[in-house]
Amino acid sequence: MEALFETPERKNIQKNQPLAIRMRPQNLSEFIGQEHILGQNKTLRRMIEQDKIPSLIFYGPPGCGKTALAHVIASHTKNYFHHLNAVTATVADVREIIALAEQRLKETGKKTILFLDEIAHFNKLQQDALMKDVEEGTIILIGATTHNPYYYINTPLLSRSMVFQFNILSDEDIKAILKRALSDKERGLGNFNLDLSDEVLDYIVKVSEGDGRRALNILESAVMSTVSDVKEVKVKIGIDTVKDAAQNKIIIYDRDEDQHYDTISAFIKSMRGSDPDATLYWLAKMIVGGEDPRFIARRMIIFASEDIGNADPQALSIATICFYAVDVVGMPEAKIILSQTAIYLATAPKSNSSYKAIEDAIEEIKKEKVADIPEHLTKKGQKKYLYPHNYPGHYVPQRYFPLDKKFYFPSDAGYEKRIQFFINHIERLKKEYEKRNQKGNTGEEKKSG
Repeated sequence: MEALFETPERKNIQKNQPLAIRMRPQNLSEFIGQEHILGQNKTLRRMIEQDKIPSLIFYGPPGCGKTALAHVIASHTKNYFHHLNAVTATVADVREIIALAEQRLKETGKKTILFLDEIAHFNKLQQDALMKDVEEGTIILIGATTHNPYYYINTPLLSRSMVFQFNILSDEDIKAILKRALSDKERGLGNFNLDLSDEVLDYIVKVSEGDGRRALNILESAVMSTVSDVKEVKVKIGIDTVKDAAQNKIIIYDRDEDQHYDTISAFIKSMRGSDPDATLYWLAKMIVGGEDPRFIARRMIIFASEDIGNADPQALSIATICFYAVDVVGMPEAKIILSQTAIYLATAPKSNSSYKAIEDAIEEIKKEKVADIPEHLTKKGQKKYLYPHNYPGHYVPQRYFPLDKKFYFPSDAGYEKRIQFFINHIERLKKEYEKRNQKGNTGEEKKSG
């Protein structure tokens, strides 16, 4: 297994590689995007320029430059460099590189960098096999992953590495990558006599969804399916050709990771903010991304109680019916039910009074001494209990818990206005009973006196 170096033979091989591979940046000046970690005077840039690389974890969506940056490091470092893909590599492959690294360190004093692409595909035991040599400095590990490393990479390995999060590429970044590929005569498409309008480039940018690799693949497919000879007269690459090359747009959506949680969060917050259009947009993203419709419906049930509550008690019933309807109907028709319910919840009056009430009550139970149950509410003292239905207005004042505390404060939204009116009515009745009792007690005192 040889170290990865740039050789004339390798450059010849590159001519037959996909455009996205050929156009990988060869140095930091060619690297496009990720200014938040690679801008001037940023820590990661300084480490690469000074060839002082610790163990690193690169985390971010596909096509944002993780592997490309590892190759920049490979071309810049004076250390040995090996590249493995965790999808196909084994522990034996890793141990072979570690053995070479130990030998080189003794003979030359040079370290070995192991770039492990898709490191999250290594299980716990495979990751543990790296621990000792990473800690002792036998190898410098660079791991790249689209999965959240804090869930998929062992904590001890993370603690010995610096984690850098990559963002999806901006529209400007994607366009710059495309233009470089079109103008580069050595590695790109600069030798073809091409005519691409801004409309075509903008379409590629739009459908690539921040994925540089996908943008280059679409461009290459459109060009190669149109041009057969570099000596041809100027060839126009039209929008229809690019649309055919792009096929369906790929939505960046992982059903069990960051995109999953971030999108449902945006969906919930849009409903809470009473914005039906934003609500529908994030709902559409989840539907197109293949999210389980029952998951969406379950979250709407929670929302109906937590964020609407008694401002519109019907919201919970509608959300619950939505869940069962979605389960029975299934996709794709279930999207209509999800849409109807989401719009209802987004436009319903909002109140989190019920949520806050139970949270405060639970906090009281956890922090303070639990109050004794009043005797008249127990089975033993039931003869002292006053049955409200035996009294006018189905109400009679009596203590239901011995603390002088309130947990529920209705809002002034929707049905909770009526609840507040009822609570105020009960308070008035209490005062009337108190006054009557005081008068009765005073009369008895005078009589007895």
